[in-house]
Amino acid sequence: MSTGHANSSKDMLNRLENMILMGMEIPLPAIRQQIASGIDIIVHLGRLRDGTRKTMEITEVLGYEEDGIKLKTLYRFVETGEDAEGRVLGTLQKEGELIYVEKLRAAGL
Repeated sequence: MSTGHANSSKDMLNRLENMILMGMEIPLPAIRQQIASGIDIIVHLGRLRDGTRKTMEITEVLGYEEDGIKLKTLYRFVETGEDAEGRVLGTLQKEGELIYVEKLRAAGL
């Protein structure tokens, strides 16, 4: 488990790629393959306009293909409005099913 700072799950992967490229001379496809094989789930937290932090998205990393790392959104925050104090209301809504269940079970999750 680790943390990183980015604006989305996809942006986090791009930042990882760039950080690795800044320190090493490794071909981009090799970097992407290593990232895709080393990360299973990305939980993206965001700060909303009311200052609160919410889980914005939960994404599964499916692997690497020629055109990049493949992601699947499992849950996404959907805003439903504001309360009387101006706090953002919403729910985390399911968008997809986890594909690599066995891998995570084997890791104790």
